Amino acid sequence: MGNFSFNMGFKRVDIKTGFLCNNNCRFCVQAHKKRFGNRSTIDIKRDLEEAKKNNCEGVVFTGGEPTIRSDIFELVICAKNLGFKIIQLQTNARMLSYNKFCKEIIKAGVNEFSPAIHGHTAELHDYLTRAKGSFNQTVKAIKNLRELDQYIITNTVVVKPNYKHLPALARLLVKLRVDQFQFAFMHAVGNAYTYFNQMMPKVSLAAPYIKKGLQIGIDNGIKVMAEAMSFCTMQGYEKYCSEFYMPKTEIRDINSFDPSFEKTRKEYGKIKFPQCKECKFDNVCEGPWREYAEKMGSKEFQAVKGKK
Repeated sequence: MGNFSFNMGFKRVDIKTGFLCNNNCRFCVQAHKKRFGNRSTIDIKRDLEEAKKNNCEGVVFTGGEPTIRSDIFELVICAKNLGFKIIQLQTNARMLSYNKFCKEIIKAGVNEFSPAIHGHTAELHDYLTRAKGSFNQTVKAIKNLRELDQYIITNTVVVKPNYKHLPALARLLVKLRVDQFQFAFMHAVGNAYTYFNQMMPKVSLAAPYIKKGLQIGIDNGIKVMAEAMSFCTMQGYEKYCSEFYMPKTEIRDINSFDPSFEKTRKEYGKIKFPQCKECKFDNVCEGPWREYAEKMGSKEFQAVKGKK
């Protein structure tokens, strides 16, 4: 799921452009689709046209890695010509370390950038992405975007090797002057399922560090969110749960179309427990990802007393 700005009150489309990537993250949720390669230009243009007919006003290009496609400028121009208001690029941002590429993609029409950064040091980030030099390129990319006055929303997947370092990463993001950052708890699909034991943190252990990281952003006037965290684990920070703000989203993937990501996420993606019925957040909380509960159980999720 792509990132989104707080001010996005309209429907959007999340377009999976394909599954080839110049990183090979240990927690990648799309890794099992790599064999499908990238989708054709014509397919994606059809997706854009259909989404526009469905009243989508925002588009997120995601992957895989959209920036390594030779037709990325063409696709962005197509989205711009169709009249999409927000054109977001969800990316590992390595190509954006080249200033010329940055300028060209902005000129084509991208007006929101969502770079992924998963560690506060090159050692940690590069270990997680399995791409040597990727940290330096991503940081350079964020600096380039800042100099070009672009809207930057970073995304960090919360995993066992990085959760204790989230406050340090938050300090780095403050220093880089990003507009918004998000910590997204790992979803155990693809590589994240394959490397579950090495990558999956206990939510109760990660939560205090997530909160500390968010607080650093809040203290510095940066918009912050946490995704896929149950409200009972986010006490005091409930209003930063991203599910509150997610716009209506349709997802267009290879050979599949999901008209309502919200419905699918709640009904099939996440899970609730008997104790949730007693919780004051029951009506707004979606619970954790189903795969987490299957392996880790439900003991960490306790009802918060109070009026619903």
